Amino acid sequence: MSLFAIGDIHLSFGADKPMDIFSGWQDYEKRLDENWRAVVKDEDTVVVAGDISWAMRLEDTLPDFRFLDGLPGKKLIMKGNHDYWWSTKTKAERFFMQNGLSTLGILHNNAFRVGNVSVCGTRGWFFDCDEGDANKVLLREAIRLKASIDAAKKLGGEPVAFLHYPPVSSDGSCCRELFDVLKAEGIKRCYYGHLHGSACRYAVNGEFEGVSLSLISGDFLKFCPKLVEKY
Repeated sequence: MSLFAIGDIHLSFGADKPMDIFSGWQDYEKRLDENWRAVVKDEDTVVVAGDISWAMRLEDTLPDFRFLDGLPGKKLIMKGNHDYWWSTKTKAERFFMQNGLSTLGILHNNAFRVGNVSVCGTRGWFFDCDEGDANKVLLREAIRLKASIDAAKKLGGEPVAFLHYPPVSSDGSCCRELFDVLKAEGIKRCYYGHLHGSACRYAVNGEFEGVSLSLISGDFLKFCPKLVEKY
């Protein structure tokens, strides 16, 4: 059994939001389907780190989540900045249950034990955003990250963190409010998404202040889930 991760799959079966206008996104749904099935088995788990569906309303996500539910493995999904359909964890879980989407779980203020790993994390936020109440949002995300890590530690195993937004950038920028939580809580591995195309050059893939960082956005991974841990 194995734990995998991927982010930013931007499904749009229920929304008019074609992604193939962007370089590298041609036939991405087919590539995702084939690559996923080639590496993920039914007994495995995949963290999907945000930006899952372009649908604006929860009910319009059904074609996207049926596609995801039909792929092998259990999926732990997180909120991304483009998941406008997201309202509350409870509403989403009820929607999944009502529609027989049995392989989907939600990572939000909680954690999941997967083999020797406890999966934790939150969406995060722009570390350089100065709009409106951005600081309030950022501090709230830091609280959510701490709560999720606390939940992971109660489950045992190594807490491995997942974010949607990158906590650091190759230009030296760092979201201290979030990254300092990772450091203080002893997190050794963190996976994140959000960056696409040419922006991937700003990604940190490697160690930063004692934390190993990995970019897992869909196009960066060529739409193939990345192995996190075998167990």
